[in-house]
Amino acid sequence: MLGFSSHSFACSALTTLWLGLALFSSNLAAQASAPAAAHHELDLPRLRQALQSPARDVSDFIRDPVRKPIETLTFLGLKPGMRVLDLYAAGGYYTVILAHAVRAEGHVIAQNTQRGRDFVEDRQIRSQGEALDHKIRRAGLSNVSQLIAPSTALGLEDNSLDFILLAQTLHDYYNADPDDARTLLRTLHAALKPGGILGVSDHIGLADADNRRLHRMLPEQAINLAEEIGFSVQRSTLLQIDNDQPLRSIFDPSLARHTSRFLLRLEKTPTDK
Repeated sequence: MLGFSSHSFACSALTTLWLGLALFSSNLAAQASAPAAAHHELDLPRLRQALQSPARDVSDFIRDPVRKPIETLTFLGLKPGMRVLDLYAAGGYYTVILAHAVRAEGHVIAQNTQRGRDFVEDRQIRSQGEALDHKIRRAGLSNVSQLIAPSTALGLEDNSLDFILLAQTLHDYYNADPDDARTLLRTLHAALKPGGILGVSDHIGLADADNRRLHRMLPEQAINLAEEIGFSVQRSTLLQIDNDQPLRSIFDPSLARHTSRFLLRLEKTPTDK
């Protein structure tokens, strides 16, 4: 009777062990075949909460309806953990948002020229650099570093960035000389990893207008240049509005910064080096 019980116990133990191993293997297979993107998407509730924080500057709050940052970054494909360049970060509107979006495992490089840092906007009592420093300290952002360098001589390694944001800046390069914009986009293309993303937004101008004076450009100018450099292009109408006055400067007080803007998602071909 005792022998029978020992044999039964041994069989039972072996059966339990076999079932456990089978279940473990099944779980591993399920994890391997399950979509891996779920935890790599933006945490939208957390990001919305960050945008609603009373620690944000009022000047940033009032830009949200036009810039639509959450929808913009969702379209562009920003993910947590990315290494990001905020090109011409200015006073840090997007720097803070990007830092919250990529979370602690990601990193944001806020680039300005020294001239850009020293610039004082109308109706402001501090420079853009002072505003950026204040916002980083106030939000306690440990995943942000600052880079003071020319936009076309960043000193960053090739294939080192996952994502670059170029907001309301390309027109200045293009209107000065299309070759300047071409050089800028080539620099950014080189800095991106294969499959990396460059997000571009800018103020929409008219073909027969003095867009250099108005600080605007045609979407087609940006698209043609991006395709020439080797980017694949997706365009969104997310930031376009009907009540813009494209013959007015973007700095015209009557516009209150409400301009119609194009939004482009430029991707470096995954096979490019």
